[in-house]
Amino acid sequence: MEHKTASPAESVEGEKEIRTAGLDARVGRIVRQTLADQVYADLKEILLAGRAAPGERFTLRGLASAIGTSAMPVREAVSRLVAENALEVLPNRAVRVPLMPRARFEELRLIRCSLEGLATVAAVRAASAGEVAEVEHFERLFAAEREKAEPDGAVAMRHNKDLHFALYRAAHLPTLFQMIEALWLQIGPVLNLDFRAGPDRVRQGEAHIRHAAIVAALRIRDPEAARTALVADIWSAGDFILSRGILPD
Repeated sequence: MEHKTASPAESVEGEKEIRTAGLDARVGRIVRQTLADQVYADLKEILLAGRAAPGERFTLRGLASAIGTSAMPVREAVSRLVAENALEVLPNRAVRVPLMPRARFEELRLIRCSLEGLATVAAVRAASAGEVAEVEHFERLFAAEREKAEPDGAVAMRHNKDLHFALYRAAHLPTLFQMIEALWLQIGPVLNLDFRAGPDRVRQGEAHIRHAAIVAALRIRDPEAARTALVADIWSAGDFILSRGILPD
């Protein structure tokens, strides 16, 4: 049987096809990973800013349809958030924002006071003028929303989250920031029960007082005053949520 040896041109074409196929596969993975990262970032922001309430459910198919993508990147993003205790998969394969038992909420509040208080002290000592201005900016936005005749709780929550995170970033302690972010992924939806309790709560709550105190302490570089105001902010919001009696035992 005659054995035909490929010509140099045919060999080059064959190698080119293999390389192209390999490149297609790699590009496909990159695109999928990029989409998954974007879906993850978007879902994370929804949870951090309290735009989803405890117990809220959705399906992978429904979320993929809403985003306009395939199920694979959504599944990957959701898997990451499940691993971070920010979402949970139910037996019927629906995805749910976890319910927060009262005891767990109280535990997380204690941990937040410690970690976020530490970040606040570090931020007062390390923040640049620009970083101080950023915290001031979000404090003004929150105060302006509160002063409206009908303040929007969702908007107030977003400004609240942005203020806190601008403060914690200014600590320049990335590991600590990641730990705080992980806590907020779990606690963010529960804060939905505070600011979104109604416009009266936004107007009558004490958050604006605590925020103003944090900014004042940041300006004069008083770390203990800033930490005290920050802890009071966390504790006051927690007391209101607990007083509503809607967290499961």
